[in-house]
Amino acid sequence: MRGDVRRAANDVYVVDTGAYDVDDYGAVYVIDAAEPAVVDTGLGAGREHVFAALDDLNVDLRHILITHVHLDHAGGVGYLAERYPDATVHVHDRGARHLADPSRLVAGTKAAVGDQWAFYPEPRPVPEDRLSALHDGDTVDLGDRTVDVVGAPGHAPHQVMYGVEGTLFVADAMGIYTPLGGVRPTSPPPQFDLFACLDDVATVRGRDPDVVCYGHFGAVRYDHALADEYADVLSSWVTTVREARDTLGDDAATLERLAPAPDLAWVRSYGARKASADARLNTRGVLRYLRTD
Repeated sequence: MRGDVRRAANDVYVVDTGAYDVDDYGAVYVIDAAEPAVVDTGLGAGREHVFAALDDLNVDLRHILITHVHLDHAGGVGYLAERYPDATVHVHDRGARHLADPSRLVAGTKAAVGDQWAFYPEPRPVPEDRLSALHDGDTVDLGDRTVDVVGAPGHAPHQVMYGVEGTLFVADAMGIYTPLGGVRPTSPPPQFDLFACLDDVATVRGRDPDVVCYGHFGAVRYDHALADEYADVLSSWVTTVREARDTLGDDAATLERLAPAPDLAWVRSYGARKASADARLNTRGVLRYLRTD
């Protein structure tokens, strides 16, 4: 339920921001370290739940770790940066400029999400001197522990995962884990790349974490079956879109065939409106990928 705070792992808590009016969809993580951090910020809507959680945990926020700059993960970063002026904002080098000036990000998101934009507050820019640009292999010092920065460019070239002790914050690199419907694909335009995504899944397997913290719906204990499932789900989804396009011979017809009818488990987890919107977004992402494949 929105506003809930749950323990996700050792010294890690997850806050439900109630994104898109879907319980547990908007997951923001708090790392209660010597120099505390949050991982992602959500849309920015529901930010009061994050503020309340940080107050309740008596956290003096020092680090804001952004997995990627898609606004469902980074839309609230400017609001958190304003409220916590001593916090450094960490983000992949390719995404940093979009946090300093979100205008192109806003335009692209509006084009991608359509009427879902009603759920998004206008993002606020982050001053450039507050930004720390990251690359694969970097680390972030939280005082009593170190965060590994792990490149994961399949979902977006500016996506990274964060590893701290036995916990891996995987963003969208392992899809969307829904308690009611298993692992769901995420393949939004414009930069989805199937084989890069499968490489990211292999990276997770190689790290073999104890816990994976998904960008949506929270954290679960990891085993390799999760990675295998997502690799199969994502590959099958791309095949479904490819076969529909080959049969129908037209992107628009493929979109109309696949997008309006997500399966029942998806609807039960997301609600009908969000399930249909995500099915449309994911279909468009694969169609764009197939045009460049």
